[in-house]
Amino acid sequence: MLRALLSDNLPRSRWLAAVLIVIVLALALAPFLFPGAKSLNVAVKICVFIVLAASYDLLLGYTGIVSFAHTMFFGIGGYGVAIALARLAPDWGAVALGTGAGVLVAVVLAALIGLFSLRVRTIFFAMITLAVASAFAILASQLSGLTGGEDGLNYRVPEALRPAFRLVEGDVLGVAVNGRIMTYYLVFLVSLALVLAMMRVVSSPFGSVLMAIRENAFRAEAIGYRTVVYRTVASCIAAAAAAVAGALLALWLRHTGPDTTLSFDLMIDILLMVVIGGMGTMYGAVLGATLLILAQNYLQDAMAAASQAASGVPLVANLLHPDRWLLWLGLLFILCVYFFPTGIVGRLRAARGRG
Repeated sequence: MLRALLSDNLPRSRWLAAVLIVIVLALALAPFLFPGAKSLNVAVKICVFIVLAASYDLLLGYTGIVSFAHTMFFGIGGYGVAIALARLAPDWGAVALGTGAGVLVAVVLAALIGLFSLRVRTIFFAMITLAVASAFAILASQLSGLTGGEDGLNYRVPEALRPAFRLVEGDVLGVAVNGRIMTYYLVFLVSLALVLAMMRVVSSPFGSVLMAIRENAFRAEAIGYRTVVYRTVASCIAAAAAAVAGALLALWLRHTGPDTTLSFDLMIDILLMVVIGGMGTMYGAVLGATLLILAQNYLQDAMAAASQAASGVPLVANLLHPDRWLLWLGLLFILCVYFFPTGIVGRLRAARGRG
């Protein structure tokens, strides 16, 4: 049953399996294990960015495509839901229409970019995607009548997703099962389904062709595979997953703007998640997204506590000052890349192989 669910793509490491089980269980029970607005918001971001990182790994790790337009597809999904809910009634029909329109636009754009650009060399394709993503971000900022401009859009969500909604009377394990909990489990379940679907894609014969193209595109072309078509289809699948992730974040935040979905900083974060977790594994996206989101949200708090504990040693307390958390975050990632050149998943699987 588990092998079928994971499409025979097993972790192949006991430590990796244990970590993945802990992450999945923690996310599944997050509203009850970690009550509070901040912790729940962090859990939602982990779910969303796992999907984003996994979909980007489908491009970078499995197909060898370097794209900087992934946040554009993420933003298209977010704006699709935001515009539909802001212009229409805040019901499930608007959510379905906005999500469907966002996915359709993302897939069409990915297909156009792929068919017209994937024949060029990798670096030139990356520059093309960067130019397209930048143009889309500028367009979203200037079309204030449609997208809200720099301020973005605020909107209402369906009643079942509002904080005032109650699924059951009273608390469950000390937590009120309201609309925010319902929204969280919607994000969690859809994210889980998307990751499992992408694992099935990479474990299929189609995924084997993608890996062959990654290793040697000329050889794959020589034996009869249309590499541009396969790369374009992979780009469309990744774009659709990213658009759905954007729609999920839009439902959670109830606000969509350029900074939340189209920022180039998000693209850098996604790239870091894939590289640190391990490219071409899917499981690396889970580990990378979890580690990066936790570090971004809790490293500063941990450093504040450490700085206070070391207050008797001025130099150490100054180095651990919470204002320097970005410096330490950068150092941690440098060390991670240095000691885990194939990513955390790659290192764990290599250790398993040596054992």
